[in-house]
Amino acid sequence: MGAARRLLERPKATASGAALASWSGGKDSMLALRQARAAGLDVRWLLAMLDESGERLRSHGVPLELMQAQAVALGLELVAPSANWDDYQAVFAAKLRELAGRGALAAVFGDIDLQPHRDWEEQVCAAAGLRAELPLWGRPRSELAREFIALGYSARVVCVDSRHLPDSFCGRLFDTAFIDALPPGVDACGENGEFHTFVFDGPGFAQAVAHAVAAVEPHFAPARFGGGRYVFARLECADAA
Repeated sequence: MGAARRLLERPKATASGAALASWSGGKDSMLALRQARAAGLDVRWLLAMLDESGERLRSHGVPLELMQAQAVALGLELVAPSANWDDYQAVFAAKLRELAGRGALAAVFGDIDLQPHRDWEEQVCAAAGLRAELPLWGRPRSELAREFIALGYSARVVCVDSRHLPDSFCGRLFDTAFIDALPPGVDACGENGEFHTFVFDGPGFAQAVAHAVAAVEPHFAPARFGGGRYVFARLECADAA
């Protein structure tokens, strides 16, 4: 993908106001960012929540170093506080207030149709004096998944829920072959938590985020969260692999 195309793909900001994107680094976050920019929002910050160690993204397990590289490639500032599940909302809300103080007027979310998620997002945004924007809301899930691929984005599957997918799906590229291989009942967007992704190239990226899959490792959630089994792709920067 040439530099000229990258510049053309990136919508210009307008006077609609500064915004942050609630950021997982995955495909839905990326599509929401793209559509928010196309609608005129001046997205300046990516708000990504890390785990207690401060070293990896909560839920997706992507290392901070790769999240930073992704933000640099997109030309945006990464804001990445750490939190456990007990203080997650308090930490997230505090960062919303902080970014509102820096000029943010809206927060962009990648949710598609899960109403409890939207209710929570609108609640925490209202408390911080921000407007919640959900550019993907109400779109058909399968349509969004295939649109992401058709637009030229590249993403890797970094986590799968073992209740829905075998270990072999973890670490794969999120492409048409991946979608076509999904078992019946597994959502093409993984909106029910079946899998998570990390986007490493595509429209708006100044350069691809070089990385490698160092290992694919199982993880068991604490009993208080159901004790389920998950599999994570342990990613590393390519020059560190």
